Amino acid sequence: MVAGAGTVDPVTTVTALDEARVRADFPILDREIRGCRLAYLDTAATAQKPRVVIDAVADFYRATNANVHRGVHVLSEEATEAYDRSRDRVHRFLNAAAAEEIVFTGGTTAGINLVAQSWGRSTLAAGDEIVLTTLEHHSNIVPWQLIAHEKGAVLRVAPLLADGSVDLDGYRSLLGPRTRMVALSHASNVLGTVLPVAEMVSLAHQVGALVLVDGAQSVPHFPVDVQAVGCDFLVFSGHKLYGPTGIGALYGRQELLAKMAPWQGGGGMIERVTWEATTWAPPPARFEAGTPPIAQTVGLAAAIEYLERLGMASIAAHERDLVGYLSTKLDAVPGLTVYGRAPGRIGVTSFLLDDVHPHDLATVLDTEGVAVRAGHHCAQPLMKHLGVNATVRASLGIYSTRTDVDQLVSGIEAARKRFVR
Repeated sequence: MVAGAGTVDPVTTVTALDEARVRADFPILDREIRGCRLAYLDTAATAQKPRVVIDAVADFYRATNANVHRGVHVLSEEATEAYDRSRDRVHRFLNAAAAEEIVFTGGTTAGINLVAQSWGRSTLAAGDEIVLTTLEHHSNIVPWQLIAHEKGAVLRVAPLLADGSVDLDGYRSLLGPRTRMVALSHASNVLGTVLPVAEMVSLAHQVGALVLVDGAQSVPHFPVDVQAVGCDFLVFSGHKLYGPTGIGALYGRQELLAKMAPWQGGGGMIERVTWEATTWAPPPARFEAGTPPIAQTVGLAAAIEYLERLGMASIAAHERDLVGYLSTKLDAVPGLTVYGRAPGRIGVTSFLLDDVHPHDLATVLDTEGVAVRAGHHCAQPLMKHLGVNATVRASLGIYSTRTDVDQLVSGIEAARKRFVR
C-alpha cells in the first residue's frame, strides 16, 4: 500500500490472512459476552492484544525488570538493551531516517501536546495560523487551541466534501504566508476517511509550514512511511496498534527536534544540572523525562513484530474486503444512515438507526455480544458538521470477520424490531 493513499502497491505480494488463526492469537476473544460469542467492533477505541504482546510484557516483569540507563548491573543492562531495541523497531516500522527521530510518549495525545507546547511556544507569534481539518479528534484540536490562545495564533479549519473527504481546494485556499503548522488526521476515527497526506504535506511545505500527522488510526491499518509522506512530525498510540496502553511514539525530523526545548523536566533528559541552570540531553532523551514506560515499549515492539509477520499489506487487504462487506450489509438495513462514504476508507463506520438513540442501540448490541462505541467519539466539531449529537461506531481490526459483521447486523435488526414502529 502506498503510504497514506489507501491503495495497495501492485508490486506488493499480499497473502490472505488466516482469520481463524489470527482470532485464536487473541485470548480475550474466547470470552462469551452475555452468553454470546464476542464480536469486538471497538478497535478504533482500543485494539485487543495478541498473546505474544501479553507474554512479552509479562516476561519482562518476570525476568528483566529494572530501570534503564546508568545501571551497571545485569538487569539494568538487559532492560536498557530491550528499550533501545524497541525504539529501533519503531524507527524501522515507520521508515524514519534514524532511531533518534523516535520519541517515546504516553500516546498520540501526549505526542501532540509535546509538539504544540515545545515547538509552538518557541515559534508561534500573534497572527500566525494553524490549519486543521473538520475531521480532527479532540486530541488534535485542544492542544492547538491552548497554544494558539497563549500566543495569539489563529486556528483555520479545512472543510469536507459530501462523502466525508477533505475539500482539497478549500484546504489549499487556507494556506498562506502566516501558516506555521498544519495538523491533520491521517485517517478519521469517525468516518474512516483516509486523507491524501503526501499531497497535503507538499502543499503545506510550499508555503513554508510544518505538518504534524495524527497517525492513531492509520498506523494500525496500512503501511505508513514517514519519509514518503514527507511529514515533519507523526504521532501514534501503542494501544490502537495491538500493543499496551500508556505508550506511543512521536516521530520528528532530527533537525526540528534538535531545535526544540523540552516540554517536561526531570531525570534522564538532562546533560548537566546546577542550581543556576540546566543543559539538555540531545533528542530523543531530551523529551523523555523520568522513568520511561519500559515494559510498555517492549510490548509495543512485540506488537509491531506480530503485525509485520502478518504483513501490513495483507492486513490492509483483509480490512478492505471487510469494509466492502460491511457496507453492503448495512445498506440493506431499513432506516439506517451511514456517515462517510469516502473511497479507500479504513474499517471505521458510523451510523444511526432511525430515531433510536445511539446509546440504546449500543446497549441492545451488547446484549447480542457485539461491542461498539456510541457517542461523539471525541470529535464534537465533526458531529456538528454532520448535524448530529452522536453516532454508533463499528470499527474493525485484524481479528474481525464476516461473522462479526453478520452478528452486528443481526443485533441492529433486533434493535429495529424493539424500537422502530
